[in-house]
Amino acid sequence: MLLVSANVNGIRAAARRGGLAWLAARDADVVTLQEVRADDSQLRSALADGGFGDWHVAHAPGSAKGRAGVAVLSRHPLKDVRASLAGEFDDQGRWVEADVLVDGEVVTVASAYVHTGEARTPRQEEKERFLGAVGDRVGEWAADGRLAVLTGDLNVAHTADDLKNWKGNRGKAGFLPAEQAHLDRWAAEHGLVDVTRRLHGPGPGPYSWWSWRGQAFDNDSGWRIDYQLATAPLAERAVSGSIGRADSYAERWSDHAAVLVDYAL
Repeated sequence: MLLVSANVNGIRAAARRGGLAWLAARDADVVTLQEVRADDSQLRSALADGGFGDWHVAHAPGSAKGRAGVAVLSRHPLKDVRASLAGEFDDQGRWVEADVLVDGEVVTVASAYVHTGEARTPRQEEKERFLGAVGDRVGEWAADGRLAVLTGDLNVAHTADDLKNWKGNRGKAGFLPAEQAHLDRWAAEHGLVDVTRRLHGPGPGPYSWWSWRGQAFDNDSGWRIDYQLATAPLAERAVSGSIGRADSYAERWSDHAAVLVDYAL
């Protein structure tokens, strides 16, 4: 099962820039999207034009027009879809999970878009609550012993290996110890595995986000904030992975790069 996760930075903008064509060319089994920024009809129209018209789709749009939105796309049937996470966040378009039936096995695939946050503000407190709710959910996965994977833009660089300018970002949202502690806890308490890091080995990088501004992309001054975090039974089946970094700034179709992992099912 080739699983590709991508923050598209707006599905319609990504389609215009060639992003859907790039994703379709990966020949994936499952694709997860973040920052879709579209209602259901707009998403399905873009997908139909982009080569995903016959795929199964689970979509949680954001209630605020033009913001957030997450989706799971699958060649394989979806047995169940859940978009609720602790109630508070149900209309924000930040969480959707689907049980995908692949060759007789059920794999739970979640697409998450975590808040950007802002240190020492209510926005950061909301981000912390969301991360806590995610932790509760992945704990349920672990207790069930299921094949499951959390994909998406978590807006957290877990360690200094995941951020080029880590010294300059100490004390800022995205690189706060309290945020990183959630990822530590998911691993220690629930056995969640950072599949990209395991397959790639030590950093620095590979990064998955670079600012549109300045020379960040050309200098590879990025952040690794996009992940595939799998439960132990699924992580054991991860055989290869990569980051879909564009060859040049001009070929970028999002400020993020896709995260690709192949699982032997």
